[in-house]
Amino acid sequence: MMDNLRAASNHVVLKILLALIILSFVLTGVGNYVIGGGDFAAKVNGDEISRAEMERAFSNERSRQQQMLGEQFSQLASNEGYMQQIRQQALSQLIDEKLLDQYASKLNLAISDDQIKQAIFSQPAFQTNGKFDNEKYNGLITSMGFTADQYAQALRKQLTTQQLIGAVANTDFMLKGEADNLIALVSQQRMVRQATIDVAKLAAQQSASDEEINNYYQQNKNNFMAPEQFRVSYIKLDAADMQETVSDADIQSWYDEHKADYGQPERKRYSIIQTKTEADANALLQQLKQGADFAQLAKTKSADPISARKGGDMGWLEPETTPDELKQAALTTKGQLSTAIKSSVGYLIVRLDDIQAEQVKPLSEVRDAVTAKVKQEKSVDAFYKLQQKVSDAASNDNASLVGAEQAAGVKAVETNWFSRDSLPEALNFKPVADAIFNGALIGQDSSPGNNSDIITVEGDRAFVLRVSEHKAETVKPLDEVKADIASTIKREKAQKQAKAQAEAIIAELKSGKQDAFDKAGLKFAAAQPLTRSGQDAISQAAFSLPQPEKGKSSYGISEDMQGNVVLMALDDVRAGSLPPAQVEQMVKGVTQNNAQIAFEALLDNLRKEAKIKYGAAAQMQ
Repeated sequence: MMDNLRAASNHVVLKILLALIILSFVLTGVGNYVIGGGDFAAKVNGDEISRAEMERAFSNERSRQQQMLGEQFSQLASNEGYMQQIRQQALSQLIDEKLLDQYASKLNLAISDDQIKQAIFSQPAFQTNGKFDNEKYNGLITSMGFTADQYAQALRKQLTTQQLIGAVANTDFMLKGEADNLIALVSQQRMVRQATIDVAKLAAQQSASDEEINNYYQQNKNNFMAPEQFRVSYIKLDAADMQETVSDADIQSWYDEHKADYGQPERKRYSIIQTKTEADANALLQQLKQGADFAQLAKTKSADPISARKGGDMGWLEPETTPDELKQAALTTKGQLSTAIKSSVGYLIVRLDDIQAEQVKPLSEVRDAVTAKVKQEKSVDAFYKLQQKVSDAASNDNASLVGAEQAAGVKAVETNWFSRDSLPEALNFKPVADAIFNGALIGQDSSPGNNSDIITVEGDRAFVLRVSEHKAETVKPLDEVKADIASTIKREKAQKQAKAQAEAIIAELKSGKQDAFDKAGLKFAAAQPLTRSGQDAISQAAFSLPQPEKGKSSYGISEDMQGNVVLMALDDVRAGSLPPAQVEQMVKGVTQNNAQIAFEALLDNLRKEAKIKYGAAAQMQ
């Protein structure tokens, strides 16, 4: 059927398995489970799931949820019911894994030690530069709470489960005839002629009485709501507007305090030779002391391929970037050699090649940058002082912004009317919007309330504002919406008339007559091909019509995007075609779906037949 079905199952079905495991507790309930005692999590057909396994699974699931939900998780974690649900999900996963292990054993599925080794060696997470790194492997499995034997056993179970999934998935296939029929159905084209009844033209002939308008208004008042409206006065402070002057003394003082920002610390240049054993390192040291060339020995003897290509040269290093092993050498003189130094990768011989003393750029070279920094700091300081001054003024005179205007030295700006959906661009910041819309600045009966506190935005801008006028949400008066209601009533009448007319015409066309069709002044346009992929109402309706008999048409009714009534004549159904890549993808999707169904059935059956007993550990919070 498909050459890569096994590979596909290892991706898609495993995802399905994870989803099924997470949902299995909810789906199966407790009908087949027995709650018992004992310091274990559960027994599945007599096989025990220990408290330790349960706690490790719970911890892993909790970490997964925390990584997935981010900040939301801290709120959910305080909910006892939510944490219990995570515990149940983790236990449900362990139970399903145990059921699959037992079924795999029943089928005599097994994974050899060589397969385990190959799986470990081929894992990219355990590799360095494309090669297996035993130190990295041990570090990672230890961080997951496994010993080497425990990890190998867990991996054996996983690979056995994959083998089981592959066996189930490979039982599904599609016959060529089934695939051909599916392709023909999906790619089918329908030749349809259309004739449109213009609803807008019919609406112009309709009338709407005062009584009809009033009744519609009373029944649909929620459709005529005027949103809550605001007018706001505000003062904006911007740090960028604070132009401060600086003196030479200011510049010199700032430079003296921040010299480290314009300096380069002492740098040293090292060369190394890396060996596997201390004996090898000492032998090379002896050669170096007898005059051997360091660079040549590094190229031919060093176990570090990167530095060896450069004759051992490590380049210039600052204190922060110097490895501990090189610091441990404690070399202070150019050309000085270390003894053999033990490292995480063997032993090192280190030579100090050069020293570059600490350097500081003179003020003359960095004056412009220092000046900009001083101006920025003085502007920010002035900005915060002005904020405090304006805030105090706004608080002392809470009935207007006059005092705040005097403190800020600028006039307040007043907006036009706006709603929650049309906040002026100048105020379009979340803290500002929250202050306006949370109701705290509105007095009784929509009267102006107090001034706001200082609202800081993005660190360098601030606002103080007051709601100068407010209108609560209300129903628009009938006179204001009367014309719109009349248009709606007329269009509804026109649509009803058009549909009735279309149904009468279609009934005649089906009987072989077209007097009503001609009398309505309608004409069918030329036939156009419609495909099943079309999302418009006419395409969807076309594929619901019965296939026409030879030499005849099938008829139906639909609507276009403008709400006009459309008469359809289906003249012919034609076979289409699909690109080979699309055909392959479609068959692959159907096969994978069938594999999912097969695996769901297997897991459901294993659950139903299992004898599962919960222990006390399963109930721990």
